[in-house]
Amino acid sequence: MANGPNFEGVAIVIAALYLLVLLGLGVVGYLRSTPSEEDYYLAGRSQGWFVTSLTIIATFFSAFAFLGAPGAVYRHGVVFALFALNVPLAGATVYLLGARIRRVGQAKHFVTPADMISDYYDSPVTLRLLVALAGYLYAIPYVMIQIKAGGEISAVMFKGQQLALGPFGTFDAFQVGAVVLSLITMTYIMIGGMRSVAWTDALQGVLLIGGMLLGGLAVISAFGGVRGFGAAVAELPASSLTSPGPTNSFPWSKMLTIVMFASVGSLVQPAQWMRFYSAASSKSLKRSALLFAIVLPPCFLLGVMLVGLGGQSLFPLVGEGADALAHPLVEQPDRILIVVLRGQLPIMLGATVGTIVASLVIVAIMAASMSTADSNLHALSALTVRDVYDRFLRPQSTQRERLWVGRAVIVLTTLVALVMVLRSYSSQSASSSFDVMRMIALLGLVAIGFSCQLLPLTIDMLFLRRGTAAGAACGLAAGLVGAFFFGGMFDPLADTATGTMWEPVVAVIQGFKRAVPMDSTAWGLLWNVPVFVLVSRFTRPVAAVKRDEYARLVREPDA
Repeated sequence: MANGPNFEGVAIVIAALYLLVLLGLGVVGYLRSTPSEEDYYLAGRSQGWFVTSLTIIATFFSAFAFLGAPGAVYRHGVVFALFALNVPLAGATVYLLGARIRRVGQAKHFVTPADMISDYYDSPVTLRLLVALAGYLYAIPYVMIQIKAGGEISAVMFKGQQLALGPFGTFDAFQVGAVVLSLITMTYIMIGGMRSVAWTDALQGVLLIGGMLLGGLAVISAFGGVRGFGAAVAELPASSLTSPGPTNSFPWSKMLTIVMFASVGSLVQPAQWMRFYSAASSKSLKRSALLFAIVLPPCFLLGVMLVGLGGQSLFPLVGEGADALAHPLVEQPDRILIVVLRGQLPIMLGATVGTIVASLVIVAIMAASMSTADSNLHALSALTVRDVYDRFLRPQSTQRERLWVGRAVIVLTTLVALVMVLRSYSSQSASSSFDVMRMIALLGLVAIGFSCQLLPLTIDMLFLRRGTAAGAACGLAAGLVGAFFFGGMFDPLADTATGTMWEPVVAVIQGFKRAVPMDSTAWGLLWNVPVFVLVSRFTRPVAAVKRDEYARLVREPDA
């Protein structure tokens, strides 16, 4: 690969300047804030349309979009490019759900999803804890994904380099990158809360869109233009251009359920739900929906399909089928976009300019990681403080105390996720069964499978209003269980059941998954919805006064 002059030096300078800007925004957010939970978690519910749009976009387009999805197309073929259909569906979700959630949240001063759901169903304990659990099951894997992405970016930018820290040992580029991204993100969230998160997301959102477009242009340039790109892709194995792909991992039924539900699951998760609350108006959310539906699908396709397929032609997989490995110059599928950018932009734009632009785009990929990590860490803090600490552990706590507990949660979650990622990374070379990370895209789909279980409750609460508290609780619990046992998180645990009393149970579950290939979101909903409907049929309905109140609030225009 051709590199610009002193690529590592340029990359360090640009990355350092970028991180300093983020910390600066954190300080400004702190200076503009007031010592209240509503300000720390929702920026005073006053975010304008531009910041609202970009913070929703930046939270949605995480390392999953920049690293995981191109890596999945590189590894599994063009079938995974259908994931781009999620983007217009995401726009529709923001349009249909976001404004309604915002109206109710503004009127009743809600902060977390559980605030609204437990209030409507009058279930202050069971449903509040279950909704918080769904949020944890989504947010913790997503934080791990972003930290892993920081390591992957650093590993390609500074390949082969190590940092010696005396008695603490020697650390490679992956480890240093994961640690630095974690600590910087943790710091500016703690300083400024939602206001800092939203402002940094606005900057990161601009970088994300530019980075996607440049990724596609870089890979087309590598083949001398669109015609050369098309000819190279036509030479790929037929399995790479058809369903279920060379690894047989994405048959049409599974890909269909991913397209149908993944974007919805990504927008009813706690961090996005809180962004609906924080918008100054419903108009802001509707403008965000239009950006999703019109502007972002082409960006996503350029940054995912073209890079994944072009990368497979530039750096062919070693081996065939499910046992195929990434090219030695790529090492991990999730690194394909970074490898293409670092190698091709200096050729396309010239050594000096190309090196600078490549560094900027790689910083944009870092932005994708940080924009989602900060949002989910911030949401985890809110879930813990509002739904657990304040309600059950110390109801008498002061607002100041709760804010500091929230900051402590951010620190603890970051450190735990960082340790998990680093341990997983270290175990790869030892062929350990502990490796829970695997590909970013696969872990992302596992997380979305949990958050999507809030969808039936959300639709019932905002539109139908026919479910009951017991039905909602039983359906959500069933959905979380279904998403776990039929999702990717169960697969590593299934291997440990061999030779135990659980082996027949595991065999039955795996048999169902092979017979009816679906994503974990659909498996969870397949358990969730029937249980929700059936139990609601025979249990006490929500009070008519509450149903009427929510029916009025979701239709009420902005003040």
